[in-house]
Amino acid sequence: MTSLNNWFQGTRPKTLGAAVAPVLVGSSLAHYENSFNLTISLLALLVSVSIQIAVNFANDYSDGIKGTDNQRIGPVRLVGQNLASPQAVKNAAFLFFFISAISGLIITILTKQWWFLLLGISAIIAAWTYTGGPKPYGYAGFGEIFVFIYFGLVAVLGTTYAQTLFFKPYFLIFAISIGLFATAILVTNNLRDREKDLQNKKITLAVKLGDSKTRVLYAALLIIPFVLVGSMFFTNNSAINTTIQIQLLALPVAWQALKPVLAKVEGKELIAVLTKTGQTELFWALLVCLALVRG
Repeated sequence: MTSLNNWFQGTRPKTLGAAVAPVLVGSSLAHYENSFNLTISLLALLVSVSIQIAVNFANDYSDGIKGTDNQRIGPVRLVGQNLASPQAVKNAAFLFFFISAISGLIITILTKQWWFLLLGISAIIAAWTYTGGPKPYGYAGFGEIFVFIYFGLVAVLGTTYAQTLFFKPYFLIFAISIGLFATAILVTNNLRDREKDLQNKKITLAVKLGDSKTRVLYAALLIIPFVLVGSMFFTNNSAINTTIQIQLLALPVAWQALKPVLAKVEGKELIAVLTKTGQTELFWALLVCLALVRG
């Protein structure tokens, strides 16, 4: 019988910051626009965290039955390490997809934005087919696109729009920034697993680019958000200018993540980088949230 600790580790808790960060930023933008709704924010958080856990279980199941997770380093693989049956892990994925769907449905009913249903369905389909189905796009180097869109653009803008019911162009800068941080997490993961993925014919973006170019990509993903938000310096908006300044406090954490990648560490040493990358995104989001809420 699978222990509760193994199930918890199977959720890959170090990745869950990528689900919390976009909701923090999206809700703080809504607050800045005097449209904050605590109920919608909490429901959006439940949607985001649930779908992140569902994706992690779905990947565990799909990679496990393909044998891709055999003898991997990194987080617990329930199926690959024979810690849980494939069916049990699949059921766990469906359970969290269901929780995410119900939470999203409630948001849709409360806001009367029925097109949210299509957005939610597309997110669940994209999450499952990342490594599942006959032609998983995560095996063809397109996983980063899914993460950028759904854990960046959709998560931030969806959270904001559900509360404000309007869009402003500057929202997009914050959504893109969160998407880049989230993508950096996946790039770190795929850099760590690059050799094993190549052996198992899982052609991730890291496999396609090779080691050196993947490290350059990671550096760009980690640095560009600071530049993007910094580009708003000339807006003459005190809250935005405070955001620009306060976000720089996350740079030391970003450097702790980036330095080992530039030093070309490999294998198990990249596990710490994965943790630091998630911490960078979450800390950056908290700083942005603080600046916008105070503004």
